[in-house]
Amino acid sequence: MKESTEIDALLEISEAITSDLYLDEVLRLIVTVTAEVMNSEICSLMLLDEKRQELVIRSTQSVSEVYTRKPNIKLGQGIVGRVAQQNRPIMVEDVKRDNRYINQEIARKEGLCSLLSVPLSTKGKVVGVFNCYTSTLHQFTAKEIAFLQTIAAEAAVVIENAELLTTTKIIREQLETRKIVEQAKKILIEEEGINEEEAHRRIQRHSMQSNRAMRQIAEAILLTSRL
Repeated sequence: MKESTEIDALLEISEAITSDLYLDEVLRLIVTVTAEVMNSEICSLMLLDEKRQELVIRSTQSVSEVYTRKPNIKLGQGIVGRVAQQNRPIMVEDVKRDNRYINQEIARKEGLCSLLSVPLSTKGKVVGVFNCYTSTLHQFTAKEIAFLQTIAAEAAVVIENAELLTTTKIIREQLETRKIVEQAKKILIEEEGINEEEAHRRIQRHSMQSNRAMRQIAEAILLTSRL
């Protein structure tokens, strides 16, 4: 792995991270560039589903359906499950011969051999795993391990920021919904001469009967009052 190639890859990834690309596009670029630099048969990013405690493939440059459709991996299960659980890299010389690797049949079909798996970790929290497979026996160098860890750290930040943006958006929408519902309740109280509890029940009842969100019912009340 040439130093100039490594630097170019890091620059390309950094530019993508600061661009307006969506998360899936950024992750796709990360695995594609990494696969080229590492001369990897398959690179994949697996994210941790905290509710199910499973690692799920989120992005890979591989077009193989056999690989992309492989079962999710439980935290602590197999090689990558251990990487996520222990928050440390693991190297395997040949996944087809290592009993810890749980998808040996897929490895044989896809011609996978050596594996370097590193955690996606930010602020001590593991959010996933970055896997790099070769098609021939390969001893990963300290430089290659450091490079993949650097890319994994970049990816973890991207994922964390995307989650924060999503959470912020949800909170903002919830607050806006609450504000609209409160305005609608005030109108009902003034126009119908009912108390706040009854106003809330009416909006809730209409929501259930019409199979529409309370916000939609509240918006309809506001619109009607303005006509």
